[in-house]
Amino acid sequence: MIKRMLMMLGIVILVLSGLGFVKFRQINKAMQASSFTPPPESVTTVVAKSESWLSSSQVVGTVEAVQGVQVAADLPGVVYKINFESGQSVSKGDVLVELDTREEHSDLASLEAQRDLARQNFARTQELVKEGVLSRSEYDRTIADQKNTEAKVAQTRATIERKTIRAPFSGVLGIRKVNLGQYLAAGTPIVSLEKLNPVYVDFGVPQQDAATIHVGSNVRISADQLAGKVFTGRVTALDSIVDAGTRNIQVQATLANPGGKLRSGMFVQVDVSTGASRPMITLPASAISYAPYGDSVFVVTDLKDQSGKTYRGVRQQFVKVGGGRGDQVAILSGVNPGDEVVSSAVFKLRNGAAVQVNNKVQPDNNPAPKPEDS
Repeated sequence: MIKRMLMMLGIVILVLSGLGFVKFRQINKAMQASSFTPPPESVTTVVAKSESWLSSSQVVGTVEAVQGVQVAADLPGVVYKINFESGQSVSKGDVLVELDTREEHSDLASLEAQRDLARQNFARTQELVKEGVLSRSEYDRTIADQKNTEAKVAQTRATIERKTIRAPFSGVLGIRKVNLGQYLAAGTPIVSLEKLNPVYVDFGVPQQDAATIHVGSNVRISADQLAGKVFTGRVTALDSIVDAGTRNIQVQATLANPGGKLRSGMFVQVDVSTGASRPMITLPASAISYAPYGDSVFVVTDLKDQSGKTYRGVRQQFVKVGGGRGDQVAILSGVNPGDEVVSSAVFKLRNGAAVQVNNKVQPDNNPAPKPEDS
């Protein structure tokens, strides 16, 4: 009996020893995993440098045509001829639509016959007055009849001309809004007409910048749908009042628009000069880590780990971002000239992370990029 109990006790001790050994191995592996140091991240860097940039303000503007109207019918009538296509370029005076004027032409023929008769009567009356056969009152009545018929002829011709609708200026037509045979009331829109070269760009600037903007200030215009295309122009007018709701003053710039690439109503980005040039730090846009709590960059420097060993790592530095120019962004504070700043892969970094610099392929850092598809 005692022998059996000793055997069972030995088996239990052996099992417990095996379980303890397995647990020891698991704890040892966990301790080794916790002390694992991730490999350094491969990044590209750029040395921050100071450049001279013109002080400017970036705002959103709206394109407006220098001349733009809704061509409409001046008098009521039925559309007799349509002489244009939607989107067509036209010159000043081109006939766009002709209304039915057959009745006016018939009236004109009758009035012209009356006018010719009145002229003949006037000629006879002049001779009779000279001979003393006809009284002066009859002569005055004949003059009045002639002038009346002349006025009616001119009025009918003017009606015919007003029913011939012409382009008031050279420009580009919009989409046709009438059809052949349609009855048009006076004022019915027919088609839009706009002159698209040059164009206006209207935008607002804060009242604190109003004193630095004047007629003649340079502006640079760009649009998302026209990547790489930059239009230049000048400020031509400033509003006389400041909007009480936004505290902005409205500004109007004029710029050339060859090819009509800018259309009325388009939203564009406006970069307007607000003063003299000033020095500032410039970095590629890919170097900025944008976040709700603040924008930051990662500065490469020598750091020390827990054991006091020096390694190449990054320090997260919060910055104040200014305007942009091409692929570059102006840094107003937080970075000094000469700092080595990470220019790519910032999304996978954290403060104190080890890095390995590889600058064989650099991100774009051009102040005036020109994409191949622009």
